[in-house]
Order: sequence, then structure tokens, then C-alpha cells
Amino acid sequence: MAAQTSTPRPDTWTVIRRLWPEVWNYRGRVGLALLLLVAAKLANVGVPIVMKDMIDALDLAPRPALIPVLLLVAYGALRLSTSLFQELRQIVFARVLARTSRNITLRVFEHLHSLSLRFHLDRRTGGVARDVERGMSATADLLDWTIYTILPTLLEVTLVCTILIVRFDWTFAVITLGTLAAYIAFTFSITEWRMRYYRAANAADTEANERAVDSLLNYETVKYFGTEEHEFSRYDRSLVKHEEATVRSLKTLAVLNVGQAAIIALGLTLLLWRAADGVVAGTMTLGDFVLVNAFLIQLAVPLNYLGMSTAR
Repeated sequence: MAAQTSTPRPDTWTVIRRLWPEVWNYRGRVGLALLLLVAAKLANVGVPIVMKDMIDALDLAPRPALIPVLLLVAYGALRLSTSLFQELRQIVFARVLARTSRNITLRVFEHLHSLSLRFHLDRRTGGVARDVERGMSATADLLDWTIYTILPTLLEVTLVCTILIVRFDWTFAVITLGTLAAYIAFTFSITEWRMRYYRAANAADTEANERAVDSLLNYETVKYFGTEEHEFSRYDRSLVKHEEATVRSLKTLAVLNVGQAAIIALGLTLLLWRAADGVVAGTMTLGDFVLVNAFLIQLAVPLNYLGMSTAR
């Protein structure tokens, strides 16, 4: 049999460009979902601001009769709005994700049926089925991550940095941007390093599934020649590969998580040090102190998905 030629793996943006015609068919839903997500981000940015105003109001007059009821109502409404708009976005975009995944999977299935007889004689039913299944879920994840994580996070970062510069001074924005830049750079560098283990785990999983399914499909042949032990041994070798790759993947994920936490902790320490200095100097309030802390924590939450998404 002729040696198989390996095709280069397309990068993420190449895959997105290929998927974009499918998404563009639902541009109305995509646009509405983006508007809902922008509203959710605006509400999310407003939550710490209202909390800051409440803390300042209570700090000036800490008596139950003077609790700022309107601020409490606004805080609850913004909290609810954040979740509400996020879920509405999911409702609007659900059809796009499901239909795009369906169309792509159908194309793959049609392509498999168009392949030569040689491919089907040397079939790898289990491995192909697992790859198709994994690709179907990855398509939806990639679209959701690209459109509704990257773009809204950039908007949120812009809003937060503008508020920090207007309310305080440019050093708060610099610390925030520096922390996020270090976080993203570290995440991508470590993810590129651990990608080999993630892909090895996927490859071993595909191989194990291929051998299990194909062995069961050829049950009569296996029984006729009495090769059960040989099949068990082949399957176990694939499971060992999957076990080792999974262990390495989980260990490197722990390194990634610790590094991310360290970067955020350092950024928070610098921000709170500047804020505490402002409170002591009388140029900032306790609410401001809470505000800068909440802003950076909120910005870090969507970035947690970078390491997971880029490893797909």
C-alpha cells in the first residue's frame, strides 16, 4: 500500500474562514445575538459601578434607614440583566450553532461516501466515527468562542480601561492592560506547549475506539480464528497511550492554571496597592477600591476559555 501523505493542519482562522459562509446565512440571528451580548456586557460593567456607589453611600451614612434602595434595585436588575441577555443570546444563536454543525457533519459524511474503494476496504470505522463526532462538537465550540468570547471581551476591556482613565488615572488602565496582555501571552505559549499532549490524547482515543468498534464488527472472524487475546492486547495498548497522554495533558493544564492565577494575583496586587494609596491620600473612596478589584476579576473570567478553546 502506498504511504499516506500527511496534509498540513489548518490553523484556527483558516477554519473560521471556511465556516463563515455557513454562519453568514444566518446573519440576522448573528447580529441580534451580538446586540444581546453587548447589552449583557454593558450590564456586567455596570454591576461593579453600582456596587461602588452603594459602598460609598453606606460608608458616608451607615444607617439602615438610609440604605440606597434605588442602588440596591439597580444592582439586582443589572445582575439579572447580565444573565438574561446571555441566555437570550444563547436562545437566538442556538439554531445557528446546531444547523452549522449539522451541515458540516453532513458534508463530511458525503465526502466519506465519495472516497475510493481502497479506503473502505481498509476501513477504520471506529476512528472515523469518533473523529466526525469530535469535529461536530468542535465546530459549535469554535464559532461560539470566536464570535461571542473574543469580540465582546475586547469591547469590555475597552469600556473598563476608558472608565479607569476617566475616573482615576492612566496607571490603572496600564496595569489592567499589562495584566491581560501577560495573561493572554502566557496562555497561548503554554497552550502551544501542551497541544502535543492534547492531540496525542485525541489520537489515542480515536485509535482505541477504532480498534474496539472494528473488532466488534468483525466478531465472527475474531471468534473463528480465536484471536480474542490479540484483540484485547491491541486495545489495551491504545488505552495505555490514551492514559499517558491524558495524564500529561492534565498535568500541563495544572501548570497553565497556576500561571494564570499568579498573573491575575500580581495584577490585582498592583491595582489594589495603587487604590489603597489613593484611599489613604483621600483621592479615592472605599467604593473605588472595590471597583478596580471587581473590574479585573470580571475581565479575567472570559479569558479562562482561551486555554481550553485554543487546544481544540
